[in-house]
Amino acid sequence: MLLSLTLALWAQTPAVKLTYACAGEDLDAAGLTCTTQHPCAVFLEIASLETLGGRMFLAGNLHTADVTLTSILLSSEDGGHTWTEPHARLAGMGLEQIQFIDFENGWIGGLSLQGRPHDPFLLVTHDGGKIWQQRPLFEETRNGIIQQFWFDSKNTGSLIFDRLQPNENGSRYEMYDSQTGGDSWSLKEVSARQLMIKRSRAGEANPDWRVRADAPSKSYHVEHRVSEKWQAVSVFPIQIADCRTMETKLEDAPPPEDEPAKPVEPVKPPVRKKKK
Repeated sequence: MLLSLTLALWAQTPAVKLTYACAGEDLDAAGLTCTTQHPCAVFLEIASLETLGGRMFLAGNLHTADVTLTSILLSSEDGGHTWTEPHARLAGMGLEQIQFIDFENGWIGGLSLQGRPHDPFLLVTHDGGKIWQQRPLFEETRNGIIQQFWFDSKNTGSLIFDRLQPNENGSRYEMYDSQTGGDSWSLKEVSARQLMIKRSRAGEANPDWRVRADAPSKSYHVEHRVSEKWQAVSVFPIQIADCRTMETKLEDAPPPEDEPAKPVEPVKPPVRKKKK
């Protein structure tokens, strides 16, 4: 009975359809060779969930088994029943932590995942997530990740940058402060040991919502706690595409059509001049 009820509830929650175009230039830029015989499976990764009243946001990336293809940001205005993408996908990028300080101001951490993680940035919104603007953490290219960030107000925030390996001085972690809502940052501390942001508990993730990877159905379930039970409101298939090139093997190519024979012009005998 329990299994039947679970299947019935899942069946009432249609899967959210995401697509990936498998454009040849995008696959080439990612260094992928996807053939008909060996297609490249494309997977969804959901890294974080944030709720804002009736609105919800999911951040993550699309990737193959070997490489990250693009970032993805999803938003819902109706509690997870329908979804849109409020920001264009960023090639080779991934999105991670989300934080909203109120109903208007929010931030999402991101970085490039082509090769070693590098060039961290923030997506910033001041209109509740309708429009997002990209703000790089550094002007120059640097390897590393945004390990954690936290905003106490729409203007003031702190951020921990992890180089992923120590520099020549043995330092690995850097703490930055912002007084401009994440538009600019000032270095405050450098350390070889892990740094932590002292933050309040206000604005932490809503405990009544979660994202769960469901292995049997190969999907992500966005779930809402009702009393003591979790109920799925959205289901996202983990595998969303199989990329194949349009190449055709030589032996499989159709034989060339016979060209019509050109008429052969008769050879005229040479004209001999009469002797006078």
